[in-house]
Amino acid sequence: MSTQGKVSLAVVIGGAFLAGILFATAGANLFGAGDAVGTPSKAADLDGSTAIEQSATSVPSDFETAFSKVAESVNPAVVQIRAAQVVEQRRMNPFEGTPFERFFGGPQGPSQPEVRQGLGSGVIVRSDGHIVTNNHVIEDAEELSVRTLDGTQYDAEVVGTDPYSDLAVLKIDASDLKAVSFGDSDQISVGQWVMAFGSPLDPRLNNSVTAGIISALGRLRSMPQRSPNPAQSSGVNNFIQTDAAINPGNSGGPLINLRGQLVGLNTAIASQTGGYQGIGFAIPANTVERVTTQIIEEGDVRRAYLGIRYGEAPQSLVQNEELPQGSAVVSQVESGTPAAEAGLQAGDIITAIDGETLNNYLQLGNQIASMQPGDEVSLQINRDGETQTLSVTLGSRNNMAAASGTGGDQEGPSTRDAIAEELGLQLQDVTPEIAQRLGLEQDRGVLITGVDRSNPMIRDSGLQARQIIFEMGGQEIPDLDTFMEVYGSVEPGQAFRMAVRNPDGFVFVTSLRKPSDNG
Repeated sequence: MSTQGKVSLAVVIGGAFLAGILFATAGANLFGAGDAVGTPSKAADLDGSTAIEQSATSVPSDFETAFSKVAESVNPAVVQIRAAQVVEQRRMNPFEGTPFERFFGGPQGPSQPEVRQGLGSGVIVRSDGHIVTNNHVIEDAEELSVRTLDGTQYDAEVVGTDPYSDLAVLKIDASDLKAVSFGDSDQISVGQWVMAFGSPLDPRLNNSVTAGIISALGRLRSMPQRSPNPAQSSGVNNFIQTDAAINPGNSGGPLINLRGQLVGLNTAIASQTGGYQGIGFAIPANTVERVTTQIIEEGDVRRAYLGIRYGEAPQSLVQNEELPQGSAVVSQVESGTPAAEAGLQAGDIITAIDGETLNNYLQLGNQIASMQPGDEVSLQINRDGETQTLSVTLGSRNNMAAASGTGGDQEGPSTRDAIAEELGLQLQDVTPEIAQRLGLEQDRGVLITGVDRSNPMIRDSGLQARQIIFEMGGQEIPDLDTFMEVYGSVEPGQAFRMAVRNPDGFVFVTSLRKPSDNG
């Protein structure tokens, strides 16, 4: 055989080999062979039976069969929830402004009761008729009804609610129902296929099924969201994001993997129109399982409590002090709480919990929320550049409650203009008048009146106007003269920590670096 022929044959064989690898990889990814199976339900009473076998040796032949099998298995466990609320409507008086107005009750006519019907979804979690849904689906409802896949209508009663996690458990008078199986939401991954079930937009669209992938994990509750109750403040800080179509009415319905297991509970969408735009959010299954079990077995939710407010450490602080990427800055420690008793302080930087370094600051709250009151947790903190470890015995959160001179021998700026040029900050002393105007409790410190975002020294610091600088480089900053003195003592090229108090009173810590002499 010629050399050219040998090369051609090698190319063909190599192409076929690669194609086989890609096909096998795609199949394993599609049917979950590469995913963890998911841990069994931690609560024996949640007797789900929707899980199906789709192993690498018995995978369905194509997409159609895969999704059909899951829909067939799970849909009997999915319900539609109707929440009725009676509201008083005032009618306009057609005789307003005429001599007859006083005979017909003033500018408005008599009130007329109106029954408003809310629409949502839910999923059966125990075969004896226990159902989990979103709290905002049933909140303030005077009558609740549940419709199952076969069209049977049931009256429902509320077993318990947890507004903090936006979850609620209902009970209908039924038995031998099909209950959903729980998967392990800690084992899911971005790109994994999921299916959303529910009753979007209209009662006649019950048990609709949509499919998509997990788009992201660990999404914040502060993401722009739409739900039937926009004022609802969920304590969940690690939403699952999916592009499976979710619309109003889907709230409370399950998000299911291709093994027929619940991995999340659909709860909100991000939308500029109120409709589907490819961004939906679900509460992770492990949170749903934990809260649901406590409500069923104990009637309420016991949630561990630390007693702090905190935020993400700015990039400049992380980089300048070589802190873990997910470090959390403590902005407030509530008095009398476990955190206060353990000695935690505003301005501390939490870098690890129970020996696990924080890769994302949301890990802190999520891990605390997964613990029980009385549990002991170890927090590694950075305070003024020194590492410490504090042991905290967690408390219990009531689930219904849900900061004259210049630089001496050092070269540095001696005017506000020079500071503004070097750091990108406009500053002035806090006077009693300014304190009163801004509603501040004290009239000491340096007020940031402007921030130049084009200045690389300030861009990633998190500093903003209306913050009060009260500490810098470990020294108290009562006024602008002190600020200039301390800043003047910083060596060019050296990083220094700065603590500020936000307008809401919370403390924020960041780090800046003084420009070097060579720029």
